[in-house]
Amino acid sequence: MKMIPLGRTGLTVSEFCLGTMTWGNQTPEDEAHAQIDRALAAGINFLDAAEMYPTNPVRAETVGRTEEIIGTWLARTGRRNDIVLATKLTGPGQKAVRDGGPVNGKVMIAAAEASLKRLQTEVIDLYQLHWPSRGSYHFRQCWSFDPSRQDRAAVLADMEDMLEAAQTLVKQGKIRHFALSNESAWGTAQWLRLAEDKGLPRVATVQNEYSLLCRLADTDMAELCHNEDVPMLAFSPLGAGLLTGKYAGDVTPEGSRRAATPDLGGRISPRVWAAVAAYLGIAARHGLHPVTMALAWTRTRPFPLIPIIGATRLEHLDPALAAADVTLPAEVLAEIEAAHRAHPMPY
Repeated sequence: MKMIPLGRTGLTVSEFCLGTMTWGNQTPEDEAHAQIDRALAAGINFLDAAEMYPTNPVRAETVGRTEEIIGTWLARTGRRNDIVLATKLTGPGQKAVRDGGPVNGKVMIAAAEASLKRLQTEVIDLYQLHWPSRGSYHFRQCWSFDPSRQDRAAVLADMEDMLEAAQTLVKQGKIRHFALSNESAWGTAQWLRLAEDKGLPRVATVQNEYSLLCRLADTDMAELCHNEDVPMLAFSPLGAGLLTGKYAGDVTPEGSRRAATPDLGGRISPRVWAAVAAYLGIAARHGLHPVTMALAWTRTRPFPLIPIIGATRLEHLDPALAAADVTLPAEVLAEIEAAHRAHPMPY
């Protein structure tokens, strides 16, 4: 497992990050703890959580449970210094968290303190805004995205308020770095500009969806991440399980994510099955596990990117961890690009 710099933070992290969104729902506490142990043994030192986790579905009665599970692992092992810990502040509109109310600097400070308590730690290394207050074109909202509804002055004032709260948390030693999720190139650029102009915390990373099936980041976001040294943390790098092959033939295994979320968050479409078949076919022709191929491919991108791997069960981690040792040959990469041109934006 390679260790790489996390942008300009001064932190060094593994080239893969361990995701946790099923912990406390599909994944029980003991199995979640075993996943952390297995990931650390393989060289991963980077964990990503969120206050609203677990998902599938998000429920008011389970909000914060994932952070609590990480907290009990930290309390039991005392290995806080062995991990770089990331979590997220839920954006507005999620009914299960703060009744979907607005998010501002004051809310950020209170939410960070609540996360610290659940995590049983004194500091969060990377504190991310799960989605911006103005909304987002992510989560399949790109099909109806309408930026004309945005008030630029209000958006910038909201950003400045949040950055000032992040500065307070940094000064108090409660977070080390501020980061984003589900952001656009324009939005990320504004956060960066305001931070520089006002002497406020610089955005460290941006966590957006990215996979063989979801390549919205390949143009403007890729350029921004490269030139501004803001790594992308790629969530759902396996297309919410579609790239594992377990849903091939439009099946729904018992206990799977699709069993709880039939459309996989809008990822099931008439176009997706042909795309999935194309990538599974490439992996089969070259003797590669589809999970290993999909994850190894993310590390070939021409901008800084760290895939977030997640698993419902411990054994699901093995083909994901194997990707760290795989270099895809040129012919595989060429076939992947041909498949992408044939099946662009399948969802």
